[in-house]
Amino acid sequence: MLFDESPVGLIRETTTQFKIHPDRESISRITQSLSSLHATRQSSLQTQQRSLKNLSRRLNALQTQREYEETHHNAGAHASSILALDGEKFRTAKSAYDTEIETERLQSELSSTNVQIEQLEREGPEGGVRRGEEAEDEVVLKLCVLRGLGVEVESMGETGGWGRVVVRDVERGDVRVLGSDGGRVAREDVWAAMG
Repeated sequence: MLFDESPVGLIRETTTQFKIHPDRESISRITQSLSSLHATRQSSLQTQQRSLKNLSRRLNALQTQREYEETHHNAGAHASSILALDGEKFRTAKSAYDTEIETERLQSELSSTNVQIEQLEREGPEGGVRRGEEAEDEVVLKLCVLRGLGVEVESMGETGGWGRVVVRDVERGDVRVLGSDGGRVAREDVWAAMG
């Protein structure tokens, strides 16, 4: 019975009874997925390799720079320059402090000098205390006294002496004019005319 049929027909019948088409499609999809996964993995691997090369180049550059700095670094010179800079910093701070003290002293001296100047201006050139209108100079004061005594004086101009002097004596009703010729009038003559 089994052997009565031809093996070719039997195989054909067996293969037609099996449904292998979905399995073939699954294998095709798996193959495509594996191919896509392989391509993605290769792309990622290439990206990582490029990044690794860049980092390696950067590491080499930094190591070269560090070696250069180590060979050219002089610790003694660095320490001496730091020490010199510290000394300069302290000298500058001391100078600033001394300048501030001197400034305060000069400001104090200036304020005391200003007080003295104000006091001297109040006293005036005669050394007395000025009080507005009472601060008349010596000549004006003498002329006021002479007018009070009945004497009017005209100056001679540039020489500064007394020119024409009018002496009035109210009690006697007497008027005397001295120096009407334009000559200089002596002080003694004025006192003689008053007395």
